[in-house]
Amino acid sequence: QVQVAESGGGLVQPGGSLRLSCGASGRTVVGYTVGWFRQAPGKEREFVAAMRWTGGAPAYADSVKGRFTISKDSAKGTMNLQMNSLRPDDTAVYFCVLDPPPLLIRSSYYAPANWDYWGQGTQVTVSS
Repeated sequence: QVQVAESGGGLVQPGGSLRLSCGASGRTVVGYTVGWFRQAPGKEREFVAAMRWTGGAPAYADSVKGRFTISKDSAKGTMNLQMNSLRPDDTAVYFCVLDPPPLLIRSSYYAPANWDYWGQGTQVTVSS
């Protein structure tokens, strides 16, 4: 069983930045497909971004394109989500998700049911 751990959430003003990090307890996420979903109060869980550790173009939700960047930290074996130009509607609990090899195809990224491992979530609040 893989235990996913997110970190880096918090409170930030509109226009500010935060960086989330995703790892796995007792191991790295090297070789996995890693993604992020979020869920705001009263709303369904939605896809944010995903990327294969082994390479290939990342995928982003339209609502975060140009503002969020997913990238890997090879030294730490973690995957990061850099969030810039944050807006109040980015407020949500952000979940890191992992899927082991064989790797997910890109079209499968968007459905929560396709991901094997979920973190507990980290709160991101964008407010003045």
